[in-house]
Amino acid sequence: MPDGKITKYPGKSAEVSWHGALCIHIGECGRAKGELFVGGRQPWCQPDVASDDQVQEVIMRCPTGALTVELADGSQPETASPENTISVAYNGPLFVRGELAIDGAPSDAPGLKFRAALCRCGQSKNKPFCDNSHEDAGFRDSGAVGETGEPNAESGGLLVIKAVKDGPLMVKGNVTISGGSGRTSWSGKKVALCRCGASKNKPFCDGSHKKIGFTSN
Repeated sequence: MPDGKITKYPGKSAEVSWHGALCIHIGECGRAKGELFVGGRQPWCQPDVASDDQVQEVIMRCPTGALTVELADGSQPETASPENTISVAYNGPLFVRGELAIDGAPSDAPGLKFRAALCRCGQSKNKPFCDNSHEDAGFRDSGAVGETGEPNAESGGLLVIKAVKDGPLMVKGNVTISGGSGRTSWSGKKVALCRCGASKNKPFCDGSHKKIGFTSN
C-alpha cells in the first residue's frame, strides 16, 4: 500500500484523522447533518462544533476506514459491528464491516480494523483496497449474488482477510454477504472472493485470475 497523507483535525476533546490513501470520496461525512464536515471550509473538519458522540457517529459512517477519531484521553472509542458483513457494491468495491484483521493493513490506519473498501475490479493501484480505478476501467457488475452458502450459527468474531498473491481474497470467519440490491444473500465461515474482475461467478472466485494472468502488484 502506498504511503498516504494523514491529516489530523484536532479539537478540545476529540481529534479526527483522515487517511488520504483510503478515501474514495463516498461522501458520507460531507453529507451528514451538521457542520462537522463542510466542503470548502478551512479546516474542512472541525470536531468542536459537534459532541463527541456525534463525531463518533459520523466517523463510523465512513465505509473505507479513512476516517477515525481519538479522544483526549488517547482512546479510540470505535468498536466492531456485532455482525461481520460484506456488501457488494453496484459496479464498485466490496464494503466490509466487522471485527477485521486484514493481512498487510498499515498500522497507521486503525479504521481498517472495523471498516474497509476492497478492490474487486483488479485495477486498483492500492490493492487490496479500492482507489476508484473501477470507474476509469469501466468495470461493470450489478452485485448479484447467486449462491447462498451455509447458515451461520454465529454472526460475529474475528474476520480474517488475506489477499492471495495474484489470486483472490480469502475470507475466514463468520460473515454474511449482501448483493448490490441490498439482499442478504450468502452466509458462511470461509469464502474466496474475486479481485481480478474477471470471474463469471462474481463476487466469488472461479479461477479466472489464472486465465487472464492477473497480477496483484
